[in-house]
Amino acid sequence: MIDKIIPYGRQDITQEDITAVIEALHSDYLTQGPRIVEFESAFANYVGSKYAVAVANGTAALHLCTLALDVKEGDKVITTPITFAASANCVRYCGGEVVFSDIDPETYLLDINKVRALLEASPKGTYQGIIPVDFAGRAVDLELFRKLADQYGLWIIEDACHAPGGYFVDSKNKIQNCGNSNFADLAIFSFHPVKHIACGEGGMITTNDEVLYKKLLSLRTHGITKNEADYTNSVIFANGNSANNTSYPAWYMEMQTLGFNYRLTDFQAALGISQLERADEGLAKRREIATIYNNSFNGKSFIKGQSGVIEGHAYHLYVIEVEDRLGLYNYLRENKIFTQIHYIPCHLMPYYKQFGWKEGDMPIAENYYKHCISLPMFPILTAEEQKYVIGKIEEYYRK
Repeated sequence: MIDKIIPYGRQDITQEDITAVIEALHSDYLTQGPRIVEFESAFANYVGSKYAVAVANGTAALHLCTLALDVKEGDKVITTPITFAASANCVRYCGGEVVFSDIDPETYLLDINKVRALLEASPKGTYQGIIPVDFAGRAVDLELFRKLADQYGLWIIEDACHAPGGYFVDSKNKIQNCGNSNFADLAIFSFHPVKHIACGEGGMITTNDEVLYKKLLSLRTHGITKNEADYTNSVIFANGNSANNTSYPAWYMEMQTLGFNYRLTDFQAALGISQLERADEGLAKRREIATIYNNSFNGKSFIKGQSGVIEGHAYHLYVIEVEDRLGLYNYLRENKIFTQIHYIPCHLMPYYKQFGWKEGDMPIAENYYKHCISLPMFPILTAEEQKYVIGKIEEYYRK
């Protein structure tokens, strides 16, 4: 008998994590210190990108990406309705228009054929970008999306919040890690407690574009630069109109654009570095849990679909589709199993309905939502707990 609540996700904090944070708290820096750069470098190496920029959270990461790409009022950006609202909201923060496109019923990912149909139905230049989401941890085939985007002159932001360590295999049979930015202009990650790497809050942007990288560094810190090579004011002005000085003083800085305070703290970065060191171990455990779920539910009459065992899947979530989803959800809660629903389709949120989106616009996403339920999935889920979850699901449908 299980006597504690089993959530759908839970952080794994070890003594090594605690020690890393304590050491950061005892150091000279609580924010904007050396651990930020260390975390960025380690994370870029982990996913295989040239650059990484640590920020306050995944939403901040998305917002900075749209700012760096100069999204503006009237720009149209395509994304999936099955995602957390931030994937769409970042476009609205800049005044752009969100255009939802339906999902593939097998992968739960943005359907490239439906995106292609949207683009073909309008003159070139109608759309400016695409935000595909590695939903649940399954990698989008960004090689295909890149070809389509190039055909129509679009940028790509990969929302990889669910997928650190995930990958797809490209047409040359080469592994392409989520967030390596070989096909996306920018990619973003989240370090919320239920994610693979937990910092409490926090996010990361990865890119291979040096120009975008430099813009992001400025935008996350009020639009301010302390890089002398980028200064636009004269040395004389910077020195207080003293013509005798020929260099900028150490205190000088310039605010060159309107930015934000989207920085990460050093102690969060310290936690992230520690968590990253065992990221592969956690990923292996997630895949082991997914295999057990898949094998347990394969062929069961009450299963309409499930995440399955997929190469490269990072398994932030393990989703099953069932009949009587509400009944199962309530029954599991009665038995201390707190599953979750990912997600209510974004286009049916009241905020987006005001723009004309309505039921029936995304039939596959809407049908998925009626049946989906995310099961407990985290590395410290025990075999006993998983067996209990599976048993209670089977018990409900036997009744």
